Amino acid sequence: MKSNRVKELLQRGEVTLGPWITIGHPDVVEMLVHMGFDWMAFDMEHAPLDIRTVQNLMQAANGTEVTPFVRVAWNDIVLIKQVLDLGTQGLVIPWVNTREDAIRAVRAARYPPQGLRGAGPRRAALYGLDRDYMAQAAAQIMIITQIETTEAVENAENILEVEGVDGFFIGPTDLSTSMSIPGQRDHPELQRAIRKVLEIGKKLGKPGGIMCHSINEIKRAVDDGFKFVAARSDFDYLTWGADMALGASGRPRKVNE
Repeated sequence: MKSNRVKELLQRGEVTLGPWITIGHPDVVEMLVHMGFDWMAFDMEHAPLDIRTVQNLMQAANGTEVTPFVRVAWNDIVLIKQVLDLGTQGLVIPWVNTREDAIRAVRAARYPPQGLRGAGPRRAALYGLDRDYMAQAAAQIMIITQIETTEAVENAENILEVEGVDGFFIGPTDLSTSMSIPGQRDHPELQRAIRKVLEIGKKLGKPGGIMCHSINEIKRAVDDGFKFVAARSDFDYLTWGADMALGASGRPRKVNE
């Protein structure tokens, strides 16, 4: 099994950077894998990506150093099994609010006796050519739990103490919505919650990730000590580029037309 480059970088304390992939066309992946990102997260929670599409997108990254992650739609043993069998080397798992949720996620991603994952890795094991896959999977697959609710913030230490959880990922929009301050990314209460979880992660040696929506947010995340930094999504790059072109031409952008 190919070693997990991002896991190695994070163990050395280095910052890793990657985009969220939401557009179901391999051309998008093929363009971005050559830009210098460390990882890509294929989003099955909020984007219209099914299991077949994710496999096609992952294949477009073959032969590169980019590590594939998948955000599954739910903390579900069947969904986790399916994306692992595609060959993903990292899972981003939403709605992990308690220690029990974290344990369930880890068990879904591990083969017996540590877990409950079914034995049929298919593409992950190079269609049977990689006979060592099952023995190496636990060491190479990262499990990142999302901290996106007030309950998860309260239980962050219990969640991150679970053996097999490699790190956490904060979605500021989800978390701010849970805190009844939707979209207020600079709100003091949200920033306090983010710092609380980040400090717990540092204490436990579990690297933190966060979604950034601007260049300044990326810089702040790196300065604060986040190591798994999401540089927005593929569709943002399209809208940013279009907005820059419109601005340069002096034409106003059109919205909701």
